[in-house]
Amino acid sequence: MTDAPMTDHPPTPARPADAPHPAPHPAADPAADTLTLPPVQPVPRYGTGAGGGALAALETRDVSAWFGSRKVLERVSLAMPAGEVTALIGPSGCGKSTYLRILNRMHEMVRGAALAGEVLLDGEDVYHLDRRPAEVRRRIGMVFQRPNPFPAMSVQDNVASGLKLAGIKVSKEERRHLVETSLRRAGLWDEVATRLHTPGGALSGGQQQRLCIARSLAVSPDILLMDEPCSALDPTSTRRVEETIAELRGRLTIVIVTHNMQQAQRVSQTCAFFLATHDTPGRIVEAGPTEQVFGSPRDRRTSDYVNGRFG
Repeated sequence: MTDAPMTDHPPTPARPADAPHPAPHPAADPAADTLTLPPVQPVPRYGTGAGGGALAALETRDVSAWFGSRKVLERVSLAMPAGEVTALIGPSGCGKSTYLRILNRMHEMVRGAALAGEVLLDGEDVYHLDRRPAEVRRRIGMVFQRPNPFPAMSVQDNVASGLKLAGIKVSKEERRHLVETSLRRAGLWDEVATRLHTPGGALSGGQQQRLCIARSLAVSPDILLMDEPCSALDPTSTRRVEETIAELRGRLTIVIVTHNMQQAQRVSQTCAFFLATHDTPGRIVEAGPTEQVFGSPRDRRTSDYVNGRFG
């Protein structure tokens, strides 16, 4: 892949059918994060989509992104297979986390941010004018780099808060069942079953991260995005989170940003290597099956990175 000079300008606010998507400041749409959904079933059906169909696939086509006049991503096209784990690797500052936030419309929450291209969830653009951001973020959940439970809120209320934030109303019995089911799927139930009324902030770092995973799972997403979920964890907690990812694989589609090359090889089936230079925005150098990217990369830069020769 040949790097081109960074001469493009950010898109203008006007958006015909095939034009870039400007990212409005949240205040521009006061109803953007309000969503009322029908009651969920007592046992959530993971990875079956909002309509109860097959596992959801995610794809981007020619996605570029800006912060103000600075272009940070250049024409990123990537297919993230349904029911599999896709790892995004590359040096710091190459746009991986920005790309992750574009996938569930968090990019547009930054003033001055803009993007072009398409983000397709089961073939439908999540940035279409008819799609509400809150609906997109319910179907495409996010787990952040550092655990962010509500520290004074109990374990069970932390999990149930995902329902409240998504505007999902359930009965007390459904709520209890969803809390238990989500904690089980996050691999945390056995450790907190007798501590459901304990503040979430009293849990260990690894437990807090799995609590955040459980909170995301409570709303039955199709996609789970994970931005370096183990970077602040010890090896034992990292192993537990990786075991949780392995358990979730096949039930929903996962996209994970990681700087740990061994972790990328352990947890993912597809891998994409991002790279940027001082004068060019981030782009994908190489993507494909994880075994191929690590075992027989086609690009020398990929080989150098995965073998620790830079980055």
